[in-house]
Amino acid sequence: MGGRGVLLVGASSEIGRAIAQAFAESGDRVVGVSAEESSASSLTAHLVADCTQPQLAADVVAAARDTLGRLDVIVPAAAVMPMARLTATTDEQWRQGIGATLDSFFYIARAAVPLLGRDAAIVAVSSVNASRMVPGRSVYSAAKGGVEALVRQLAVEHGPAGIRVNAVAPGAVATDAAEDAEGYPLRRVGHPHEVADAVVYLASERASFITGVVLPVDGGLSVSSPAAWLRDDLRAGWVD
Repeated sequence: MGGRGVLLVGASSEIGRAIAQAFAESGDRVVGVSAEESSASSLTAHLVADCTQPQLAADVVAAARDTLGRLDVIVPAAAVMPMARLTATTDEQWRQGIGATLDSFFYIARAAVPLLGRDAAIVAVSSVNASRMVPGRSVYSAAKGGVEALVRQLAVEHGPAGIRVNAVAPGAVATDAAEDAEGYPLRRVGHPHEVADAVVYLASERASFITGVVLPVDGGLSVSSPAAWLRDDLRAGWVD
């Protein structure tokens, strides 16, 4: 069987489906994992599993390796976004957000790294909200900040083995109905395929000397002034 073996966690989201399609178009074979069924035709196989549980995550990695015959690329892209300010955030929302976004990355990576060879790549999906905060996203921002810290840590630990670890940090994409283009220097939001193309690039030989990097895919939002993008409804959120 040709092509690289790719394990994609979070395959049922629109960004996840776009990532699967982009890898398939590159000639790679993709095992997708999500908490619900996915009908993406670009997947070699799809697994339904809760990767917030350590043993289930390990089982997923083993099943993907058995299906593909090898593992070359790991893409942790799962996430949930509980919307609540800190004092209104429930314990369940905290556990759900950290679990789906950060725990799943940790457990999948821990099980997968021993199976990866030289020139393997891990490309996580973070978010602009890891570094640009808006009210009501305390759980999401904390989880994505953890993702980026783990990316840097794994890059240092596993670089000597030839394993590269990077992330993409999307801004708003066309799937985010609540977002608009105000404040984006390009004056538009992104599209899932643009995030997917960045993921495939970081996993490719063209990025062979890049590791420990978080690549913004945000239309310039991360370099713009908050005054340019802070709408009245967001501005009001800064005050209780």
